[in-house]
Amino acid sequence: MSVTALATSSAAPPVAATARSRGYWSGVGRRILRDPLTMGCAGVLLLIAAAAVLAPWILPVDPYKTSMLHRLAPMGSAGYLLGADELGRDMAARLIHGGRLSLMLGVLPVVFAFVIGGSIGILAGFAGGWLNMVLMRSLDVFYAFPSVLLAVAISGALGSGMSNSIIALTVVFVPQISRVAESVTTQVRSLDYVEAARMSGASAFTIIRAHVLGNVMGPIFVYATGLVSVSLILGSGLSFLGLGVKPPEPEWGLMLTTLRSAIYVNPAVAALPGAMIFVTSMCFNLMADGIRSAMDTKA
Repeated sequence: MSVTALATSSAAPPVAATARSRGYWSGVGRRILRDPLTMGCAGVLLLIAAAAVLAPWILPVDPYKTSMLHRLAPMGSAGYLLGADELGRDMAARLIHGGRLSLMLGVLPVVFAFVIGGSIGILAGFAGGWLNMVLMRSLDVFYAFPSVLLAVAISGALGSGMSNSIIALTVVFVPQISRVAESVTTQVRSLDYVEAARMSGASAFTIIRAHVLGNVMGPIFVYATGLVSVSLILGSGLSFLGLGVKPPEPEWGLMLTTLRSAIYVNPAVAALPGAMIFVTSMCFNLMADGIRSAMDTKA
């Protein structure tokens, strides 16, 4: 077969592949919209995010204002819908404002790891050979440490603070996302239409952009979505240990550690930050499962 004929034959599959891709993603969208559990979790997360963003307008109360007269006020007290913490600060305001930092600790590290780890994994999977071995074996070093211990070690080395916590969590998730991206890309690069594009003289960048990204981004995205709940819990754990957000910032993990002494005095108020962490992480987990099921065409 001539090069011209080969180029012509390899030009047809992308059109059909694009049509199939659009049909596939529209089907995924329909299946997600029909799943009440996934949509319910998405609605809860949207409410939490909207409340965090619009906190000053939803509840115009200073979350930093203390009042020794109202320390550990129970739920339903006058002017304190959800009670007050150990310094008399309004718990409702602190929970709503704390959603900002907690959601940032959950989402931002995964976004950064998705970009960095996905790029490394796609490059390693597409290139193969010695480059794949060097990149992936280097990242495998991080698997010698449990995620919690690695995050604590990096945060301890960098020091406490929001930005250092995000860096630590990003380092924890990059190897995990890279492994998934490398595995999926290795499968895609051996498909017929990728080989045809390579034989037609298309550059590696063109092949990755036109043929690889559309087929690997879905699985990587679904896996990364499931990591958001893990990032939220780890970020809250770092704040709980004093390695994350610094006082007096309202953050759910930090609020848990400051309310430890009040658990026997007012357990309902002390449990509120933990309840928010639980509900948010469960919603992220269930939503990730729903997206994964919607993308499983066999199911």
